[in-house]
Amino acid sequence: MTLVKFNPEKKNNVLMPGFNDVFDSIFNDTFFLDRKVSHVPAVNISETQDHFHIELAAPGLTKEDFKLNLEKNSLTVSVEQSSYNTSQNKKYNKREFCYTSFVRSFMIPESADENQIQATYTDGILKVDIAKKEESKSVVRQIEIK
Repeated sequence: MTLVKFNPEKKNNVLMPGFNDVFDSIFNDTFFLDRKVSHVPAVNISETQDHFHIELAAPGLTKEDFKLNLEKNSLTVSVEQSSYNTSQNKKYNKREFCYTSFVRSFMIPESADENQIQATYTDGILKVDIAKKEESKSVVRQIEIK
């Protein structure tokens, strides 16, 4: 049995005042809210003198779940994962399959060396390091004052 909240202070222009409250309660359930919200992992992008760094927070995945593609100057990180319990000994009252998928794309600057891209996945963080081309690295040197 589901309890439905009734808000008498809502001024709805309907014939049955509790009718909208029933549908609000049903569609604001976590079952529906979880499916309406797209879950895209947060990203940190930084730059050092020699590299560009991308850190993507994606806990609960494995390195085999990720696909990294480089096409022209666009780096695409994608994940498609499905998990479900196939136990035959249980009687389910409610069973929800879990599908995780997302795609993030990043424009790689022309100063990046497309042949020097490395990726690692540890502790729920995908780290992508993109080396800069030699000619685009900034030169730091001390200038003598005469």
